Amino acid sequence: MKIFENIAQKIHTRASAAEVVKQWHEAGETVVFTNGCFDLLHFGHLHYLADARDLGQRLVIGLNSSASVSRLKGPHRPINDETSRAHMLAALEMVDAVVVFDENTPLELIRAVEPDVLVKGGDWAVEQIVGSDLVLARGGRVFSLPFVPGYSTTNIEQKILHSRQ
Repeated sequence: MKIFENIAQKIHTRASAAEVVKQWHEAGETVVFTNGCFDLLHFGHLHYLADARDLGQRLVIGLNSSASVSRLKGPHRPINDETSRAHMLAALEMVDAVVVFDENTPLELIRAVEPDVLVKGGDWAVEQIVGSDLVLARGGRVFSLPFVPGYSTTNIEQKILHSRQ
C-alpha cells in the first residue's frame, strides 16, 4: 500500500497546493497548471498532460469536483467520482499535484497557486483561457496545446452508448 499512499500524497487542498507550489518556486522550479474534468482518462489526456509537463518541472492539475462536472456537462456526468478521478491523475508520473475545485472555473485556484505556465487543450484560444490574464500579468506563459485526433471522453461515452443498442 506504500505506492497508494504516495499517490494520495499528491492530492491537495487549495491551501496545501499553494504552499507546495510556493516551495517549488523557492527551489527555482517552473510550475505548470492545467485543469479539467478528466472523467474517462484516455490516451489523448496522457499525451496532453505529458506535453504540459514538458513546459516546466512541476505539473498541477485543477480537477473539477463531481458537482462542478454535473453543472458543466449535465446530470449524466461525471461517470467516475472525483475521488477516483483524483487518484487516477495522481498516479501518473508526470503529475505532481491534483487539487479538486468546486467552482465552474479554476480562476480562484489559479489565483491561489500562481503558476508560471497555464495550459489548456487546443479547443481554447489563449485569450479565452480562464486565468490567462493573471498568469500573463505575472510574466508567465499561456499555451493552447493540440489534441490527439480521435480521443475524447465524449467519443468514448458515445461508443459505449451505441454498443448497447
